[in-house]
Amino acid sequence: MSLKGKTALITGGNSGLGFASAKLLSSHGAKVIIVARREDELKKAASEIGSNAIAIPADVSKVSDIKKLFSTVKKYTDSIDILFANAGVVDDNQPIGEITEESFDRFFSINVKGMLFTVQEALPFLHRGSSVILTSSVVARKGFPNGSVYAATKASNRSFARTWTTDLKDRGIRVNAISPGPILTEGFKAGVPDEEIKGFESSVPLGHVGEPRNIADAVLFLAGDESSFITGADIQVDGGLGQV
Repeated sequence: MSLKGKTALITGGNSGLGFASAKLLSSHGAKVIIVARREDELKKAASEIGSNAIAIPADVSKVSDIKKLFSTVKKYTDSIDILFANAGVVDDNQPIGEITEESFDRFFSINVKGMLFTVQEALPFLHRGSSVILTSSVVARKGFPNGSVYAATKASNRSFARTWTTDLKDRGIRVNAISPGPILTEGFKAGVPDEEIKGFESSVPLGHVGEPRNIADAVLFLAGDESSFITGADIQVDGGLGQV
């Protein structure tokens, strides 16, 4: 697959799923614009990806930052072929009865508001044939304990893929979601004890947790012409966890 001549914008592109996807898309010829809050980490990630990468710092929980982001993007390109709206937080561990307003606002500001306004502000750059990819999660369809707020944000992300598919169908823009299962990102390894990771391994039908590259492979597929007749879908990259 060649993405030569195409431009991808990836939020949360400094680490984890976003970084793995940026590296893979770049290796197939795409120019990648990676976005994240932490400028030092972002510049380091861009340097590792190589000359095809552009780093633009922004906090997607702030609409003003998103607007500034796309003002900066305009200096580099007027066309985005692949938009991977991936930025999000996952460290939810509050059972009902202990959920705070601060936690609720944080999750919805980044995971839902940030995704919505990222896609909305990107609309002038998107054209017929552009691919929009949203990060949802296996938790959108599973009832894991102590994570109801996070799960609700990811259910919203999956819903966006459906409704924006119909909103943008006349423009020929495809919108799909990817729902990862347990993936060994830096944040996952830092926040989940080893015994819990082993528990995930035993509950995943394939017998192990995933790697960021597994998600990047799905992003690459949805970015290219090979998926040109797929829109409104939820690609579940979860080792079978959400399917049985």
